[in-house]
Amino acid sequence: MQAALAAGAIAGTLLFFYQQIVLVPRIVAADVYEARAEVTGEGPDPDHHSAWKPHNGWERVFFTATSTILTGTGLAALLLSIATLSSFRLDVQRGVLWGAAGFACFALAPAIGLPPLPPGVPVGDLRIRQFWCVSTVVATAAGLFLILLTRRNWISRTVGGVFLLLPHAIGAPQTFGPQIVPAQLVRAFALASVGGSGLFWLVLGAAEGLFGRSNERGSIRKT
Repeated sequence: MQAALAAGAIAGTLLFFYQQIVLVPRIVAADVYEARAEVTGEGPDPDHHSAWKPHNGWERVFFTATSTILTGTGLAALLLSIATLSSFRLDVQRGVLWGAAGFACFALAPAIGLPPLPPGVPVGDLRIRQFWCVSTVVATAAGLFLILLTRRNWISRTVGGVFLLLPHAIGAPQTFGPQIVPAQLVRAFALASVGGSGLFWLVLGAAEGLFGRSNERGSIRKT
């Protein structure tokens, strides 16, 4: 837990600063188009704006930092638990590989079908999108497990490849509505968001390998 808390705090804090520098300016730019559409009545989802959201300034900064660090800690505990149950000893190099696998499962694979979107972009039904994303994460994790961590025969690799491709063969839920945010801004936000996730997962894996190895050496010295 010490390794998970430390790695999650470091990776989550780094992601928070990345968001403030790279993503927040794009969110603010998209908010301008969204507010303009609200005035003219051209917004993609009139009910969407009734939901609570933090105000710009310290309130948004506080909630963003808190949620990012807590999410990083939770994902660090999950990653370390899976690696431990799989009987893998983590060092920095192996931690980076596990982080890359986490990025592929939790960020890259879902983003292929449902890329991250800034405010003002029409989206589909929340439950359907959540179900597709969770299914994609599970299928990608199962596929990578069968390809990389089981006996490397053609059967396991074939089944693993099927799991990797299945969510994308079924297809992500489509969205329809007025496009009020420029496509260039939407594309830039999606790429920046996926890039930030990649940075987060690699740092998370490396930090877990570093702190996990340090804790293991400390325990050996104590015994």
